[in-house]
Amino acid sequence: MLNLNQLRVFYEAARSGSFTSAAGKLFITQPAVTAQIKIFEDQCNLKLFKRKGRRLYPTDEGATLYEYAKKIFEYEREIEDVIEEMRKLKRGILRLGTSKAYARYFMPFLISSFREAYPHIKVYLDEGSSFDIIRSLVDLKNEVAVIAKVEDDPNVTFLPFKRDRLVLILAPDHRMAHRKAVTVEELSDEQIIMKEVGSGTRKLVNKLFSERGLSPNALMETSNTEFIKQLVQRGEGISFLVREAVATELKEKKLATAPVEGEDLFLDVSIAYLKNQHLSHPARAFVDTLKKMVPREPKDQRIKKVFGEYLAKWQEGNLR
Repeated sequence: MLNLNQLRVFYEAARSGSFTSAAGKLFITQPAVTAQIKIFEDQCNLKLFKRKGRRLYPTDEGATLYEYAKKIFEYEREIEDVIEEMRKLKRGILRLGTSKAYARYFMPFLISSFREAYPHIKVYLDEGSSFDIIRSLVDLKNEVAVIAKVEDDPNVTFLPFKRDRLVLILAPDHRMAHRKAVTVEELSDEQIIMKEVGSGTRKLVNKLFSERGLSPNALMETSNTEFIKQLVQRGEGISFLVREAVATELKEKKLATAPVEGEDLFLDVSIAYLKNQHLSHPARAFVDTLKKMVPREPKDQRIKKVFGEYLAKWQEGNLR
């Protein structure tokens, strides 16, 4: 088996034409270089150097071997450079998971903020229900997720990030539109377009009805937020979505909303990652970036302000 330490000694000696120079480069003694070359030649059963005066010259066999050794140690330097770039976040991959709604409505802002600080990191964004994305963490497909917490998992750390208000949405001409309040009992008679099983919204809506011994009258279920909004606009049902997802339609009066009597519906959004799994440098940097946005005290409105500014720009069409 090839001994890379001996190959390195041979390479430096062939490159410099001197055992003494090779010893200085490798921080070993000249007799140690001589001994290593002798062992290496014996193992190869080849004569690798010839001498003229005080200078060494590779034999034909040595010259051939030198060209291959040169490629190996050039790659070694490249590998060292790559390792240093990854350590300094000048190279790397960030694998993120999030819900389809969040992928559209606030992940662009989070990813843009991250890439401003780390422009050389490639970001791969995976979308799915909150339940599916948690499973993707456990299955090592993603490192970090930003999701509504739908269940506890002993393998996953959930860091509170923000709270999203869930609102009832209706067509502008719906009989309940703009009411001061509607009851859950009234809503049970309405056809509801439900988010997919495994989503935080679906879990919260089911809980809203089950606490009163009722079940939502599900017209259909889908993970596509835009499809839900279009159906509701046409009066083909009602639904519940996070307010950020319908901010533009409410402002433009394409959709209407009404409070649910006695209820304040919120989704708890979390930063999630595996408890006992080392985070890569890009993943750790992303988590740290998000932590800086988390309110440090109840009166801190940082997230609300940041996302408010983002949504305002988005509504004006200034985000691409």
